[in-house]
Amino acid sequence: LGQHLVPELPARTDLELQVELPPAQRRHYDQARVALAHALEDPEGEGERFQVLAALTQLRQLACHPLLVDETWTRGAAKLEAVAELVQELRDGGHRALLFSQFTRFLRLVEARLSADGARCLYLDGQTPAKRRQRLVDQFQAGEGDAFLISLKAGGQGLNLTGADYVIHLDPWWNPAVEDQATDRAHRIGQTRPVTVYRLVAQGGGEGEGPPSSSSVL
Repeated sequence: LGQHLVPELPARTDLELQVELPPAQRRHYDQARVALAHALEDPEGEGERFQVLAALTQLRQLACHPLLVDETWTRGAAKLEAVAELVQELRDGGHRALLFSQFTRFLRLVEARLSADGARCLYLDGQTPAKRRQRLVDQFQAGEGDAFLISLKAGGQGLNLTGADYVIHLDPWWNPAVEDQATDRAHRIGQTRPVTVYRLVAQGGGEGEGPPSSSSVL
């Protein structure tokens, strides 16, 4: 007796959107994967773990957009096209979305593409001052912005963004619990609509939890 009942949250649906890398991007990725695998055949002592993590991070970046690793890259990227198409569909349906990535440079590339398509974008990362951070949240909650792009670390806690009913994770994070914390920015008390969560993964890559020679998704 005397306990307050916690309101039941709306339904949450989790979907995996597999993105097939085009031939040029896949070749670029495979070349890097093989080179990194060879480099890790003779790791340097205590730094082995960090070398593996660095290699996996580079593969994840290549899966998002080769430009994150290769400044000479002049072609597009499959995930960029996929998220642009998805956000356009959501806008057409009157929906608003939170977009999360661990790579701020990729978020900026996505922001530029969505803005070019006419989407109203807001952006927040770990470098955003606290006052501006709250102002951006208030703007989004007031109905401004079709897409709110947030770095995964900056958006893990402390944000109430129930103005969105879609959440898009552009790349997998090492700890799934961190992704869930980010998703909870929209799926929380105050949310009145069902929330749909998309996770974009590139088909047939090697970015999983194992070494670069694995064949999981990224």
